[in-house]
Amino acid sequence: MEQYRVPPNTDVELSNYETYYDGDIEKKEGKDQLKELGKTLRDLQELLFAEHKQKVLVVLQGIDTAGKDSTIRHVFGDVNPQGTKVANFKVPTQRELDHDYLWRVHPHTPGKGEIVIFNRSHYEDVLVVRVHDLVPKSVWEKRYHHINEFERLLADEGTTILKFFLNVSKKEQAERFLARLDRPHKRWKFNPDDLEERKHWDAYTAAYEDMLSQTSTPWAPWYVIPSDRKWYRNLTVASVIVDTIKNLGMQFPSEVDGIDAYRDKLIEMIGDKDA
Repeated sequence: MEQYRVPPNTDVELSNYETYYDGDIEKKEGKDQLKELGKTLRDLQELLFAEHKQKVLVVLQGIDTAGKDSTIRHVFGDVNPQGTKVANFKVPTQRELDHDYLWRVHPHTPGKGEIVIFNRSHYEDVLVVRVHDLVPKSVWEKRYHHINEFERLLADEGTTILKFFLNVSKKEQAERFLARLDRPHKRWKFNPDDLEERKHWDAYTAAYEDMLSQTSTPWAPWYVIPSDRKWYRNLTVASVIVDTIKNLGMQFPSEVDGIDAYRDKLIEMIGDKDA
């Protein structure tokens, strides 16, 4: 999976990255692999929750229809929701706008034993605000440094950060919009404003390239994931997450002292109808 990782200080040009790719494996094989990874992630999440030391933050970014919701559903479908949370950052409220742009983000970062998935994130403040000129360039261009230091703080305090840019082609986006219109149960997801946003494709591409170039760090790397093929997108994201969590060196907490005595007592209780 290292081929998808953006090394620090890399000048990213998205035209050099695949969108339609299958890793030279068949779709069925890929889906079978994803099922096995889902079971492994379920077990790892249980261990993470039980150990109660590590924290994992997964950030998903991508243009409309890139598949953020679908990735969450397919990759994390087997995990226990008790220790897994999703935070979705929509248009800021007036109260949020009255504070610095990271104020609304920090309370959603993971605690010990948790996996948190950001469906969109603090990166909207170097993407949407830039493309639509919501703040001057002199303001948003400083935010790359702010974000790097914010993520360094999280990492220094024990958070493992994985960031995924779901790289989808312009043609595939149009086909996915059309699919929403053609499926009655998906029409609710279509918003005419999405077509207006599509007119800013080149501006968003430039914003994403700067985001990837300036904020892929050793403590919070970006992965550019080919996303035209949904099953391969899901498989790749799951593979990176599972491989990373496996390497955290987690262990279940030590068992209580005198466990044999407790076992004998419980066996006695089971055999005693008045216990």
